[in-house]
Amino acid sequence: MWDELRWRGLVQVSTDETALRDALDAGPVTYYCGFDPTAPSLHCGNLLQLLTMRRLQLAGHRPLALVGGSTGLIGDPRPTAERTLNTRETVGEWVSRLQGQVSRFLSPDGENGVRLVNNLDWTAPLSAIDFLRDIGKYFRVNAMLKKDAVAARLNSDAGISYTEFSYQILQGLDYRELYRQYGCTLQTGGSDQWGNLTSGTELIRRTEGATVHALGTPLITNSDGTKFGKSEGNAIWLDPEMTSPYAFYQFWLNTADADVVARLREFTFLSRTEVDRLATAVAEEPFRREAQRTLAFEVTALVHGVDATQAVIDASAALFGNGELSALDPGVLRSAIAELPGTTSLPGDADLGRALVETGLVKSLGEARRSLEQGGVYVNNTRVDDAAVSLSTLALAGGVLVVRRGKKTLAGVTLT
Repeated sequence: MWDELRWRGLVQVSTDETALRDALDAGPVTYYCGFDPTAPSLHCGNLLQLLTMRRLQLAGHRPLALVGGSTGLIGDPRPTAERTLNTRETVGEWVSRLQGQVSRFLSPDGENGVRLVNNLDWTAPLSAIDFLRDIGKYFRVNAMLKKDAVAARLNSDAGISYTEFSYQILQGLDYRELYRQYGCTLQTGGSDQWGNLTSGTELIRRTEGATVHALGTPLITNSDGTKFGKSEGNAIWLDPEMTSPYAFYQFWLNTADADVVARLREFTFLSRTEVDRLATAVAEEPFRREAQRTLAFEVTALVHGVDATQAVIDASAALFGNGELSALDPGVLRSAIAELPGTTSLPGDADLGRALVETGLVKSLGEARRSLEQGGVYVNNTRVDDAAVSLSTLALAGGVLVVRRGKKTLAGVTLT
C-alpha cells in the first residue's frame, strides 16, 4: 500500500515512515480525514483527499469521514485574513451536503464500510472550563505559534484571533476522540495541514501514551506555477449546480502536457501499465491528447457518473458539428453553451446579424453580412445566409443557439 501511495505522488510528509508502512501492511488500519463545511460543496482540492481515502479503503483499511460541524463554525486559519463566520444553520445545512458528497466515494458495505462522524457531537457538550482544563493544558503556546498558518498571520497586518488560533486544538481533540471511540491510528490531509495533523498525534501521545500516525499529501500546483483546482479564478466544485459536469470535464481536458501524467496518477485508479502507456503517448503524440481525454473521462465519471460524462462528450462533439444538437439534453447543452467565449443573451426578435456582432464573432454588421454571404456561418450546425432572420426561428428547445463562424469559432446565445 505504501509503495502505491508513493508511486502516485501522495506522500509529501508523514510521521515515522517505517512504522506507518508496517502498520498499513499489517492492517486493517482505522483512519480518518476531516472536511470542514466552509462552503456548500467540496472542490477539486478535497477530491485528492477523498480519493486517497478510497485507495486506503480498497486496500482493506477502515475509513472514518469527518465533516466538521464544530470546526466549520470556527474556520481553519487562512494565511491572509480572518474567515467570515457562518451561522449555525448554514453550517448545519452544509454538513449534510458534504456528508452526501463524501458518501459517494466511500463504500458503506462490509467490515470496512465508511462511518460518517461529526465533531459537533463531542465538542458541543464541552464547557469552556472543561475544554481549557482537560484539553488546552496539553498544548504549548510556543509550539502553536510556530505553525505555518499561525506564523503567517502573526506577521500580517490582520493578525489572528484567538478563535482561529484555537483551531489546531480542536483538530487535535478530534483525533483523540476518534482514537478513543474507534481505535483510529492514522489521519490524512494536505501537507499545509501538517501542524493541525500533528497536534492530534501529540495530544494522543501526551494523554494516552500511544503513538499514532499522520500522512500529509502534497499541495498540487500546475507546472506553470498556478494553483491547481482553479479555472479563471473560480474553484472547480464537485456539486454539479456550482460547476457543471461540462465545465468540470473541460477543466481536466485542458490539463497541460507537463501535468497530465501526474494528474493521472493522483486522480484516477488506472494501473501503472496504463499510466505509463499514456505517458508514452504524451511524449510521442501529444497532439492526440489521449492522456487528457482519458483523464477527463475518468475523473468526471468518478464525480458525476458515466452517463453524465458521456452526455458531456456528446455535447462537445455536437458543438463542432459532429453530432445532432437537438438530440442533446437541454440542461447539458445550456451548460456547454455557458462555457463558450462570447456567449450572450438576446431577445428572440433580435436578428442573426446582431447576434454575430454581440457575441464577438464579427466586428461589425457589414462583416456579418459578408460572412453570411460567403457561407461561413452556421447556427446549430446548419448553414445560414440571412442576416435578418430572427433568432427565435432558429433556436433549439429551451431557447438556445450555437453560432459558429468557420470550423472552430463558436459562441452561444440564450433567448430572453
